[in-house]
Amino acid sequence: MPEQQEIKKEAQTARPPKNVFRRSGRGQSRDGRVKSEFDQKTLEVRRVTRVIAGGKRFKFSVALAAGNRKGSIGIGIGKSSDTASAIDKAARNAKKNMIKVNITKTGSIAHRVEAKYSSAVVMLQPSPGRGIIAGSAVRTVIELVGIKDIVGKIFSGSKNKLNIARATVKALSGLPTDNQQPTTDNKKIIS
Repeated sequence: MPEQQEIKKEAQTARPPKNVFRRSGRGQSRDGRVKSEFDQKTLEVRRVTRVIAGGKRFKFSVALAAGNRKGSIGIGIGKSSDTASAIDKAARNAKKNMIKVNITKTGSIAHRVEAKYSSAVVMLQPSPGRGIIAGSAVRTVIELVGIKDIVGKIFSGSKNKLNIARATVKALSGLPTDNQQPTTDNKKIIS
């Protein structure tokens, strides 16, 4: 009898613990996939209907912003019959349309910028020590870029989050890059 108990103990200790294959360490999610370097936030999910001879066909349109919080941002759209694949398509599209934004050492932007995309008009202004003061899609884009101190204002009556996000990205792309010198004018308008 004692021999059988020893064999059982050895068998139990020889087996790996149950959670050894589902380890979620740094850079991995729970299901074992490697975590992406870009954070994503869904701006808008819409159900789109197409009328055909036999009835209606439903699809989902997803607008998504992806950024690494270190100066890169992209906006993408994806359409599919289910939301999960639409989100995947939007994420791939956002990574294709990625731009690099110069952020100052204080976590802000160099100067005030304005931009218009479709009917959305957005103004961004540096604001040292005040944090992020913005709403709607402007706030989402600014957080994903990694800017800490900024004021954002939407001047249009447009409620379309995709256009507002694209106007914000257009304004951020108007900032000077490393090899460009900033203009002497405090305000740079991009139309």
